[in-house]
Amino acid sequence: MASSNAPSRAERIAILNDNARWAFDRTVRHVVTPACVAALAPDDTQLQRVWARARLLMALRQARFSGDTPERDRAEFTIDGHRLRFRIDYYDPTLRFGSEDPADAACTVRVITIMLCGED
Repeated sequence: MASSNAPSRAERIAILNDNARWAFDRTVRHVVTPACVAALAPDDTQLQRVWARARLLMALRQARFSGDTPERDRAEFTIDGHRLRFRIDYYDPTLRFGSEDPADAACTVRVITIMLCGED
């Protein structure tokens, strides 16, 4: 008989998503839109881009989730007055197709896209 303490599918996905956001998953890919970079690094210097990326990764780690995101796969946050959002998409290991099972880390690569609100 299965244990009633076993995590649900949504909980397993949420744990894997947390690992991706907290940089515990070495397969995760990050995509930051050009508009997001331009907003956070307006002078487009290498130092500004590095600083912007560091702040984005910190915001990912500190994201707060509402009850309508049980898989913790999207959230919004603010940096320097800019409203940003991220979402996590699930791909097969080749990054060509969607993952067959986002709850299975062995067959899923997570892609975290960070953008300005309204860009999607």
